[in-house]
Amino acid sequence: MSADVQFGSLPAIAGDDAPRSKGNLAAAALRFGSLLAFASILVIFSLTAPYFFTVGNIGNVLGQSAIAGVLAIGLTIVLIAGGSNVVTGGIDLSLAANMGLSAAVYASLIQLGYGDATAAAGAIITGFAIGAVNAVAVVLAGIVPLLATLAVMNVVAGLELVLTQNTVVPASTDVLTAISTSDSFGIPVLAYILIGFTAVVEAIVQYTPLGLRLYAVGEFPDAARAAGLPLKRLVAGAFIASGLCGGLAGILSVSYLSGSTTGSGEVLLPVVVTALLGAVFSRRLVPTITGTLISALFVGFLVNGFQLLNLPSTLVSGVQGVLILIVVSATTLLRKREI
Repeated sequence: MSADVQFGSLPAIAGDDAPRSKGNLAAAALRFGSLLAFASILVIFSLTAPYFFTVGNIGNVLGQSAIAGVLAIGLTIVLIAGGSNVVTGGIDLSLAANMGLSAAVYASLIQLGYGDATAAAGAIITGFAIGAVNAVAVVLAGIVPLLATLAVMNVVAGLELVLTQNTVVPASTDVLTAISTSDSFGIPVLAYILIGFTAVVEAIVQYTPLGLRLYAVGEFPDAARAAGLPLKRLVAGAFIASGLCGGLAGILSVSYLSGSTTGSGEVLLPVVVTALLGAVFSRRLVPTITGTLISALFVGFLVNGFQLLNLPSTLVSGVQGVLILIVVSATTLLRKREI
C-alpha cells in the first residue's frame, strides 16, 4: 500500500464530513485543473512554436529536465519529512550550490588525471557532506531550515568559487560522453537516468516503511513522536538524501555541459518551483516523487516553448515566481479548510 493511500484512508472526525468533502472537492479541482493546464500548454505550444511537438524536441526537454528533476526530487524528500511549511519545515536552498560544487569537484579531479570512478565518488561524497552539514545545523543546532540551508548555500557557493577561481573547469571522458548522448530515437541518456532514478526513489518513498515514516514525521509530527518514531534521524536522513541528489546532479551537469559551471545558482528557482508544484499533481496535495516528475516536465516544456517562441528569459522567471505564489497560496488555503 502506498504512502498516499495509507494516509488518505485515515478516518474523518464526526461532524467534519461536510467541510472535508468540500476540501476534497477543491483539492480535486486544483489537481485536475493543473493537469488541464499542462495539457493546454502542450496544445498551445504545439500550434504556435515551431518543432515543439517533435520526437527530437521532446527528447531534448526530457534531457534538459534531468538535472533540475534530480535536484527537485531531493528537495521533495525534504518537503515530505519536514512538512509543508517551507519556513519552519522542509526546505533545502543549498541544492543548486551543492550541484555546482559537486560538479566542480568532479571536473577538477578529471583535470588532475583521476578516473571517472574517483571523480564520481568525489562528487557524491561532496553532496553527502553538504547534506550532513544541513542535517547537523537543522537537527542538532536547531536552526530553522530556511536559514540553515541559506547559510550553507552561501558557504558552498564560496567554496566553488575558490576551487574553480570563478572559471569553467572543462571535463571530457568516455563516460561523460556516453551519458550526454542520445539513442536512435533521439531520446537522451539523461532522460532515461531521470526516469530510472525517479522510479527507484518512488518505490522507496511510496511503498516502504521508511517512506511511510517520512510522511508521518512531516504530516503528523506529534503522532509520530508519540508512536516512538526517531524524528531527528528521519529528518537528518532526508537532508542527507537531498545532499546525495545534489552530488548526482553535479555529475549529470558535468556530462551535459562538458565541465563545471559558474551559474548553478540560477537553477534554484526552477528547482523550488518544480518541487512545490509537484504537490498539486498528487491526490492529497502532498509532495510526491511522481508529482515532482510531472512538474519537472511541466516546467521543462514551459521553458522550452518560451525559448522556441523567442520570448525573453526574464518572462520565464516571472512565470515561475507566479507559479510558486499560486501553488503555495492554494495548498495553504485548502489545508486550512481541512483543519
